[in-house]
Amino acid sequence: MIKTLLKQTGAGLRVLLVFTVLLGVVYPLGVWAVSRIPGLHDNAEGSLVTVNGQVVGSSLIGIDPVAADPAHDPYFHTRPSATDDPSVSGGSNQGGFSEDLLAEIGERKAAIAQREGVAPDAVPADAVTASASSLDPTISVAYADLQVARVARNTGLAEERVRQLVGANTTGHGIGIPGVNVLRLNLAVQQAGAH
Repeated sequence: MIKTLLKQTGAGLRVLLVFTVLLGVVYPLGVWAVSRIPGLHDNAEGSLVTVNGQVVGSSLIGIDPVAADPAHDPYFHTRPSATDDPSVSGGSNQGGFSEDLLAEIGERKAAIAQREGVAPDAVPADAVTASASSLDPTISVAYADLQVARVARNTGLAEERVRQLVGANTTGHGIGIPGVNVLRLNLAVQQAGAH
């Protein structure tokens, strides 16, 4: 009996050792090696966006910028977050007919309409509804278009120039729903305003 127990224990330890080496060393090194392939490196590192050698964010994570002076807000804004902390991900579990959710959407719609100087009915759905992750990096073209006049006014750029920047930062034309990357767009507006 002890001989059988030792034999089975030895076999189990060998299997443990083999899988520890395979899954703890070989597999992670393989994934790391694949991430070094040209064209995949930037994605593997988190799609970081740099300006003058300084990391300013990720093109995959939407963080809503906060203006120092809300009356002269020069930024395009992302979708609202379901969490109060922008450094964490989390959606809402409120149903579409939840009175709390509908009230929250109404408040957001009124605030955005006031900020953009439009009627509440002109505010697109993605401007008032939080995404599942609360970290979407893109907004709809309609929401970007809604913000063009305010951004142009507060940056001193011509509206047509801001619209060109929106178009240049819109992706998904061929397949999928077109979206505008807010981080890249804000950086482009900032750079255009500096010239």
